[in-house]
Amino acid sequence: MTEHMAKQPPAGPRAEKKRKAIVDAARETFLKEGFAAGMDRIAAVAGVSKVTVYNHFGSKEQLFTAVIADALDAPVGDTLITALDGLTDADDLRAALVDAARSWVRAVRDNDDILAMRNLVARELHRFPELGSAWQQHTPGTHHPEVAAALQKLADEGRLILPDLEVALLQLYSLVLFPHLVFSAYGTHIDADLTDRLITGGVDMFLAFYGPR
Repeated sequence: MTEHMAKQPPAGPRAEKKRKAIVDAARETFLKEGFAAGMDRIAAVAGVSKVTVYNHFGSKEQLFTAVIADALDAPVGDTLITALDGLTDADDLRAALVDAARSWVRAVRDNDDILAMRNLVARELHRFPELGSAWQQHTPGTHHPEVAAALQKLADEGRLILPDLEVALLQLYSLVLFPHLVFSAYGTHIDADLTDRLITGGVDMFLAFYGPR
């Protein structure tokens, strides 16, 4: 696989427009053809030259990583950030955490790009083990530090007791988010009623363990 020397990518409004076109084209092409899709094909779909693709992304792995980051960023946006802001200011921590979890789960569960990209990684991993590292670097658990910051602020205020923030974060994900990713890997989904029970029950378990004694 050809690697191009890393250099400063193009900047400015025109470059950003091209970058977005490349990421959009790469997502579409990867999902149709898998990671083996050629960079020539991606460039053609984006309407740019292959040199331009490599100027923005030094390798196919870097481009795939950018596609993952874009897929994770797109559904979260201001909705989750607003929910987390409300979480740290809320008088009723349980209600606020349930609302935040609902926003978060909805953003991920209802976004076909996240589920499709995750399944693509699983499908191609035996041939391209580097994809696993790219996905791991950009999972919801590591890509959105706002969640960790919100929990840390609650701990600083004494509203949670978090001896190990990383473990607490993963446990929260496991309770409310990860079941949807597991089900999606088998081509099915969790219905709305069970989703809500998982969220409310998961929040109750989390607060029972990490709430002030």
